[in-house]
Amino acid sequence: MSTTAFISHPDCWMHNMGGMHPESPDRLSAIQDRLIASGIDSFLSFYDAPQATVEQLARAHPQQYIDDLFGAVPEKGIRHLDPDTAMCPHTLRAALRAAGAGVYATDLVMRGEVINAFCAVRPPGHHAERAQAMGFCFFNNIAVAAKHALSAHKLERVAIVDFDVHHGNGTENIFKGNERVLMTGFFQHPFYPYCGADDPAPNMRNVPVAAGLRGDAFREIVTNTWLPVLREFQPELLFISAGFDGHYEDDMASCGLVEADYAFATLKLREFAEAECKGRIVSMLEGGYALSSLARSAVAHIKVLADL
Repeated sequence: MSTTAFISHPDCWMHNMGGMHPESPDRLSAIQDRLIASGIDSFLSFYDAPQATVEQLARAHPQQYIDDLFGAVPEKGIRHLDPDTAMCPHTLRAALRAAGAGVYATDLVMRGEVINAFCAVRPPGHHAERAQAMGFCFFNNIAVAAKHALSAHKLERVAIVDFDVHHGNGTENIFKGNERVLMTGFFQHPFYPYCGADDPAPNMRNVPVAAGLRGDAFREIVTNTWLPVLREFQPELLFISAGFDGHYEDDMASCGLVEADYAFATLKLREFAEAECKGRIVSMLEGGYALSSLARSAVAHIKVLADL
């Protein structure tokens, strides 16, 4: 059995919000190129992401919202849903593949075909609220996957660790107050989307950090906050919203992380999963916009997942 699945789809390259938009198809190309250059691609199992079904999406999003997104696809050009988030004729297919990747990864992990999975997909998802696209996101990929684990696989508890530098407001919006889901992580604050620090629900244990965070403080958060709350919660499956925009080379934020910090966090989460939830991890790409640091950090993350 291969340890780690790598799930993507050519449709995810087709979503394009304009030539100057930071959430570009080049993000996936950079990761795949670095993966090949690193030589670890031969140790992974590669899968094409299926499209998520409407039934799967509807666990996380109202039917009217889904219908509205299906109806918003332009025949040509670009249609903005907000100043940052836009659809082209190929966006819906990409978004369905991105959400479907998380569902498929959950199935592979729960069936024991792989120990863990990384979904190299776009558009990202963690800013998408129940009924609102925003922050480059349309469907909340990690929420769709977590809902699938709870519903289709009858799990009692799942946890989501979000280490994107922006708060996963959409994931919080969908799961706040849900006792079967724990969300933990960190995010720069005050910063887009300008929420998450005030009166979070009891199942939300995220750590707001000031601009300028460096690796030593980040590692303390992993060790002293994430791991204790995860151990207390005892999830049966661990999801990761893997954003790499906290890297010091990424000018979308103002933190100072490096690849070794992401590798450290991944190792601690993998060790937790091995001890507490049969190694089960589903990781999904969120942010990361400086192509070189994104690629290096994502491959460092995947390398640790695969125990290489």
